[in-house]
Amino acid sequence: MDAAITLVNLKGLVQVREVGQGRVAGGSMSELPIVPDAFLILDEGHIRDFGPMPSLPEQRGQVIDCSGRFVFPGWVDSHTHLVFARSREDEFVMKIEGATYQQIAAAGGGILNSARALASMSEDELFEVSVKRAWEILRTGTVAVEIKSGYGLAVQDELKMLRVARRIGRETPLIVKTTFLGAHAVPAGTTKAAYIDLVINDMMPAIAREGLADYVDVFCENGFFSPEESVRILEAGKKHGWRPRVHANQLGHSGGVNVGIQTGAASVDHLEHLNDDEINQLGGTDVMPTALPGAAFFLNLPYPPARRMIQAGLPVAIATDYNPGSAPSGNMLMNQSLACIGMRMTPAEVFNACTLNTAASLNMLDTHGSITRGKAASVIISKPMPSIAFGPYSFGSHWIEHVIADGKIIQ
Repeated sequence: MDAAITLVNLKGLVQVREVGQGRVAGGSMSELPIVPDAFLILDEGHIRDFGPMPSLPEQRGQVIDCSGRFVFPGWVDSHTHLVFARSREDEFVMKIEGATYQQIAAAGGGILNSARALASMSEDELFEVSVKRAWEILRTGTVAVEIKSGYGLAVQDELKMLRVARRIGRETPLIVKTTFLGAHAVPAGTTKAAYIDLVINDMMPAIAREGLADYVDVFCENGFFSPEESVRILEAGKKHGWRPRVHANQLGHSGGVNVGIQTGAASVDHLEHLNDDEINQLGGTDVMPTALPGAAFFLNLPYPPARRMIQAGLPVAIATDYNPGSAPSGNMLMNQSLACIGMRMTPAEVFNACTLNTAASLNMLDTHGSITRGKAASVIISKPMPSIAFGPYSFGSHWIEHVIADGKIIQ
């Protein structure tokens, strides 16, 4: 049984919500409830009680004085490729020298580069290099994460990735959701048609037999998978009980947003190229538009049009896209700063985007995304700071003092 922890003298308890609060959209994204001069009691892995300091009923277990500090719910990162074999800084240099994403891929780099490296690594070796990244993101406040496959591109290697992702969820305090992304690229030595058949007829049944996936995804982009191919793959995944997620409109107007709407996707992610018609079509759906500002920053692409989405009444989620090629950082703090600076989102909107809305997109609102009685005891204690805006304002700084995940103090 986890020992109780009582946090006292909080400057502010951030994102306090009632049971049943769903995602926030449009103007509601600027509303971020904060209880000043507060306490918070964590007990048996759950949020037990909170409120103004004068109403503190008792001090249970370990007591932490949070004078001058804000307490947030832990971040939920709803889009990562955290399991990979090695970094790709050589391609970083190629980008600096002018090569495009597509040119690097055509030369055997990109996703295929990561697939070759992963194929040569054992499952245990892959776990050892990947679990280090899990602890890294925990220290920057991420307590729940989605991890995709997609660097295997062969049955056994896709299985290997998803087994490692599940193992990270068992052997660290992170809550892990897994996504099958076999349709990430077409490996060398085959045709796209033959590979799609392999994804649907061989990979999916093998993954389903081991219960390794929660979602199915596809890289719907020019030069990768067309809208028609993407729909076929996602509909096949739905037969195994996996709700779709879609890589959409990163490199151009790929049709991925429409694919997400057509297939009832949980989210459409990237959205660097998004027009008003697509924004209007997303209205009235429960598809979560998810921005990955770190990827836009790293590839020097346009930032997703968050202001236009919010003004149209849409919700926006923010995730990191942590991967070796286009977003080699799982640091939510930096992505929050980029969302403010590059996407013109306010700090309140950003904190809603990476807690409530990412939790909603992963169907985790019962346990994560807000300070709510009964939810997981997974919170962040800031260093002393004047306001919540100081966090994203102080870009590049590590403004977290402690992370508590599932009732356990990580740092």
